[in-house]
Amino acid sequence: MVMALIDAFFEILKKPTFGEVLLELMMFMGPVLIAVLLGIMVGWAWKPRWASLGNCKFDCSTPSAPSALPLSPVKVFGSTHSNCSSSQLNNQERVVVTKEDLEHLCHLVERKDGGPAWKHMMDRSTSNMSYQAWQRDPENGPPQYCIRTVYEDATPELLRDFFWDDAFRLKWDDMLLRAATVEECPTTGTMVVHWVRKFPFLCSDREYIIGRRIWESGRSYYCVTKGVPCPSIPIQDKPRRVDLYYSSWSIQAVESRKGDGQLTACEVTLFHHEDMGIPWEIAKFGVRQGMWGAAKNIERGFRAYQKARASDVPLSRPAFMAQVNTKIDPNYLKFVEDDEDTSEPEIIGSPVKPIGMNIPKLLVFGGAVVVACSLDRGLLTKALIFGVARRFSNIGRRACPRT
Repeated sequence: MVMALIDAFFEILKKPTFGEVLLELMMFMGPVLIAVLLGIMVGWAWKPRWASLGNCKFDCSTPSAPSALPLSPVKVFGSTHSNCSSSQLNNQERVVVTKEDLEHLCHLVERKDGGPAWKHMMDRSTSNMSYQAWQRDPENGPPQYCIRTVYEDATPELLRDFFWDDAFRLKWDDMLLRAATVEECPTTGTMVVHWVRKFPFLCSDREYIIGRRIWESGRSYYCVTKGVPCPSIPIQDKPRRVDLYYSSWSIQAVESRKGDGQLTACEVTLFHHEDMGIPWEIAKFGVRQGMWGAAKNIERGFRAYQKARASDVPLSRPAFMAQVNTKIDPNYLKFVEDDEDTSEPEIIGSPVKPIGMNIPKLLVFGGAVVVACSLDRGLLTKALIFGVARRFSNIGRRACPRT
């Protein structure tokens, strides 16, 4: 079966024109989709009695749609009548966000974490923003991204609040369906939040349990967010839980591009990676296509946030918690930076984009995402389709000799 599929795809890609390739791909994938839908319908109609017994995961007596999942109420770290005793706080920090997380972020900011070389991806700008992006592939784990954005006419404090303000994020982030605070500490500002995000195509929604905390050094802020375990919110089939998640950034005032010597601009350096449950090469392709649009959307959201805060709108609870930071001595940060003796990772220029086979490659990748994400995970068909997509993603590279 595998060889038959591969041979069929090779024949399709030999067509002389893009129109013929597209038509053949649609004709090829159409029966597959119809067969999948028929299989689901027949399987549902003929499901055995044991599929509905007891607390089996196939039990359909309770809706499993994302809208039916309750978001947990807030639980304060420690007693609600105290400001987190040291023993309670230390116990929570060991499993949520720790000083080691701060040190790791500092090493990333200084490019001294010992990771692989960063490859330049993008350099764009608008009248109010400049944007640079790099990417690298660790030996084990999903692709990692470093993004540096400089916002004109912005303050570190407002950007800090903006990125933390889940209530306002729901107004500008089209992918965020729901957000709720699970736990918080009024002393350190540490929070555990529950997000449900919408994914494109026919992929199921994704669920995140995120621990986050901010450290302050002068007017520089180090914001750590990462996936954390949360026994009070059990894992369900839908939305799919994303366990491996890291998205942390530093914020500091910088000189404006106006050249007047004033620190009226703000630099945000973000480090992000996550395992979304789709093949990493497809994830990289999607990120590359959508990252500039996402950057512009974030900037629009921030400008709307500026206007809202200027009108003295009351702070949301997440924005208030963003102002509860852990103070650190700048000398400590310098010690952390000097303590890591790993040489700075190399930054590689943007690679030359290969010529030829780009449109068929896009079609194969897009078709693989649509078909595979519409199926239940773990099926042989899903692995087969992604394997064929990976096979054909290399055709463009083979068609272009190395120089």
